[in-house]
Amino acid sequence: MNLHPLTCSVDEQVLYRTAELFKVFGDPTRIRILYALTEQELCVQDIADKLSMTQSAISHQLRILKQSALVKFRRDGKTIFYSLADDHVSTIMQQGVEHVCE
Repeated sequence: MNLHPLTCSVDEQVLYRTAELFKVFGDPTRIRILYALTEQELCVQDIADKLSMTQSAISHQLRILKQSALVKFRRDGKTIFYSLADDHVSTIMQQGVEHVCE
């Protein structure tokens, strides 16, 4: 198996941080949020409605996703809209779903 050339040097710290990143993907609620955000940016209430969960539960998971640099946000007046941080997150989600569907 040949991996694509990496853009950084792989040492123990990089491998540790990669393991931490995958831990974040290990929570079904966070995966559901990320999947919802693959379609469009959403505010907390929209995500809560879509997932049939409370705003508080969604906010808690979004905080973890922000800390892991998987989502970003923008403010429009009093409303904060969330979206995937970059194309890497979208690619990870897409490849994960494709892998499971095979």
